[in-house]
Amino acid sequence: MPNGTYDGVRGRRKSVLLDCVHTVCAHLSSVNSWYFLIKSNTVIKFCRLGVDLMILDKKQMTEEDIKLNYITPALNEAGWENGVNITMETKITDGRISLKGNVAYRESAKKADYILYLNKYHPIAIVEAKDNRHSISHGLQQAKEYAEMIDVPFAYSSNGDGFQEYDFLTGAERTLPMDAFPTVDALVARYKEERNDGKGLNAEEEKLIAQPFYSSQTTYPPRYYQRNAVNRTLDAIARGQDRILLVMATGTGKTYTAFQIVYRLLSSGVKRKVLYLADRNNLVDQSIQQDFAPLEKVIHKVNFAKDRRDTITSYEVYFALYQQLVGDNDQEHYSELFDPDFFDLIIVDECHRGSAKEDSRWRKVLDYFANATQIGMTATPKETSYVSNIDYFGKPIYEYSLKTGIDDGFLAPFRVLGMTLNISDGWRPFKGQRDYYGREIEDRIYNNTDYDYNIVLADRIDEVAFQITEYLKHYGRMQKTIVFCATEDAAERMRVALVQMNQDMMKQHPDYVVRITGSDDYGKSKLDYFISVASKYPVIATTSELLSTGSDCKMTKLIVLDKNINSMTQFKQIIGRGTRVREDQGKLSFTVMDFRGVARLFADPDWDGPVEQVDDFQPGKGPKVPTSPPPPPLEKPPINYVDASGAPVRLIQETVSVYDVNGKLLRQENIIDYTRRNIRGSYADLSDFIRKWTETEKKEAIRDELRTHGIDLEQMKKDEHMEDVDDFDFITHVAYDQKPLTRKERADNVKKRDFLHRFSGVAREVIEALLDKYAQDGVREIEKTEVLKLDPFCRLGNPARIAKLFGGKDGYKQTIRELENELYREA
Repeated sequence: MPNGTYDGVRGRRKSVLLDCVHTVCAHLSSVNSWYFLIKSNTVIKFCRLGVDLMILDKKQMTEEDIKLNYITPALNEAGWENGVNITMETKITDGRISLKGNVAYRESAKKADYILYLNKYHPIAIVEAKDNRHSISHGLQQAKEYAEMIDVPFAYSSNGDGFQEYDFLTGAERTLPMDAFPTVDALVARYKEERNDGKGLNAEEEKLIAQPFYSSQTTYPPRYYQRNAVNRTLDAIARGQDRILLVMATGTGKTYTAFQIVYRLLSSGVKRKVLYLADRNNLVDQSIQQDFAPLEKVIHKVNFAKDRRDTITSYEVYFALYQQLVGDNDQEHYSELFDPDFFDLIIVDECHRGSAKEDSRWRKVLDYFANATQIGMTATPKETSYVSNIDYFGKPIYEYSLKTGIDDGFLAPFRVLGMTLNISDGWRPFKGQRDYYGREIEDRIYNNTDYDYNIVLADRIDEVAFQITEYLKHYGRMQKTIVFCATEDAAERMRVALVQMNQDMMKQHPDYVVRITGSDDYGKSKLDYFISVASKYPVIATTSELLSTGSDCKMTKLIVLDKNINSMTQFKQIIGRGTRVREDQGKLSFTVMDFRGVARLFADPDWDGPVEQVDDFQPGKGPKVPTSPPPPPLEKPPINYVDASGAPVRLIQETVSVYDVNGKLLRQENIIDYTRRNIRGSYADLSDFIRKWTETEKKEAIRDELRTHGIDLEQMKKDEHMEDVDDFDFITHVAYDQKPLTRKERADNVKKRDFLHRFSGVAREVIEALLDKYAQDGVREIEKTEVLKLDPFCRLGNPARIAKLFGGKDGYKQTIRELENELYREA
């Protein structure tokens, strides 16, 4: 190609004079590409044959043209190279998952036009492009929004006339000519000089910035918020901060984030000995086997019973349970194994639990290793009048909330099924009523706060188990389900009830339903299988507390609340059991089935607000801890057990609620009502719908149209036990209260009419086979010509021969249309 043109396909600039138009045209006649000649505000665009010459004004150019012909060349001239320190059209989020009707779908992801990098995992600037009909600064607000999301200090916008720059480090904004975009060296130098309020980066900060994240073929690159959390933590450590709090919603990869922090600190030599503290054995094992697996050769799991002080010093990362480091009688095992300065970094997993209390045994461990940098990680920091994560660790250096995770599409949204039983608001025994064991029942009104705590109603357990089973029969018997029960005993009663109602599934596998609680050794042995994506069984787990936090249950699609919950921390943790997205496994959302009215907590201002220390927090004060053993508790009387004849229980109302990310109620309705309203909104009346149905050549198009409104007809028919009904009958029944006919009834009606008399011989056999196919599978199947390749049609001839019976392909299609009209003709 002659010098002076800009190759718009390959994006390469070449220097040459502008008077070579004829040479360019001659050259272009032999290539299969478009080329552009740039001059001021005009692009001369040549076609492939070199015949037509079109002058394209900059105002007529699209955003992509502006990027291609102006912005990318300007960045390249400043030393920013595509694929080296620039990525284009970079996806920042996955796109929010929205629930419409009974369909979950993804909205568009947020993408940055250009991200400029200091190094592979350290972005430094965002550039947003707009077409030339907008001002230079028009895209700056969007650039600033993205820059704040991914923690970069510089934001730019451009329309091809110049660049508008905003510097987050100084607050300054300015306009730059197209040829004055900062070079790589200049922008990096500004970044280093302006950091830390103009004091610049220290040597430790520069060392950690240069230290890459861990990457391999079996690990995924960090999402933007994980990268933010890691980089902010390392920045804080490099500046000498020794108490750090990270708040990240359940399901957002806290352990993966912790691993990347540890890996970069160890690799850079900034830290040498790390203690990872947790309070549950399965959390420790899960972390070692999964996210921390790349460090397995330098990891040691502390076991006080076996470890010796002089034999465990060669490792770099130590995992330990609080309970092992502090004995039952407050024995300081940690001091027997380690000197106070042995560790220089401690990570406290789920720090909202015991370590938040000043007088807890767990806090003793942290106080002993006080010289180490300590990082607290939690989804739900604890802030009360007597307990404060912020008081110990300081304000969070980074927060990524459940709300933001759902907004970004990294976490799954959910529906809430409010299940109201006839005894939810109250049940009172009749005078002198006795329970199953002959004990008199105290005469008072019992409600949701009593059931399974102060009284057991057998039929209530059976009704809850029945509703769970019916839901799974509708939506999938293999959907992983967690049932949160009032107590461990209640979890066992629920397990027994679910086993009885799912004997067909128990026959296939004895672990279809299990109880997983702290005291159930068999159930605990099945925990790893339950949380495994690869393992089908167990499917239903009944529990009380054990699964409420920490366990990474990626495939949970149904969470059942059958316990009283008043703690927002516990509520968030439980909801978090379902928030993992597994798109490859078909999991985009989950359902919460609420039998206790717990969904009221969505209206609480603390549902997903910012983390703040309470105004009346009093350090050093709190409920008095007894110094001597308390007196033995009074023996609790056995709770009454009432059988089904004594307290019949039934479901009286089911409400479907969808909440936004702020916990605000978006809508509350039955899917049937939703469908009726949407269909009636699309068609004026029944006649209008019938006309549209008749005119639509492929009935699949109507099903697809309804799906865009969030209506999955196939699933709805299954839910209503109407799988044998055609789409036409189901729609007219739901939306217009028409009596539905089954497909078989419609097919039989056609066979009784004169329609079949028009055909004889093999042609009649084909029509009869089509009617049988319709009765079995529906109208969509007979509209497909591929059906002629299946049995019994293949025995009547090949598709071409069958079509010939009706006058050829067009005649066959016309016959199908006439058959459909006959199927839906009123009797």
